[in-house]
Amino acid sequence: MSAGTEPNDPSWYGIRCIFRHGPLEVYEERITLWTAHSPDEAIERAEAEAAEYCEGLDDVEYVRFAEAYTIDGAPDEGAEVFSLMRESTLPPKDYVSRYYATGSERTG
Repeated sequence: MSAGTEPNDPSWYGIRCIFRHGPLEVYEERITLWTAHSPDEAIERAEAEAAEYCEGLDDVEYVRFAEAYTIDGAPDEGAEVFSLMRESTLPPKDYVSRYYATGSERTG
């Protein structure tokens, strides 16, 4: 528990949700920040926002995948808002090419 928080105080969570943009055949990862009393509550709130997000766009669906990350304390500049660890024997360049810089990303 972070300094200055009580057991019933809400915590900050980073929630990653995945969306599919239909005709573009593009998947989008969005990480949003939430205060909640549990990871499940944060996911519930993020999924409600995900539905609203899809309503405002043409042919975008939430693919029903969410991951929660508990943030230690309140977010501030430079705060870590999401982290995922994956085991792999790939060397760094191959790992990045396989999972992150595949050449099909849309950035900017």
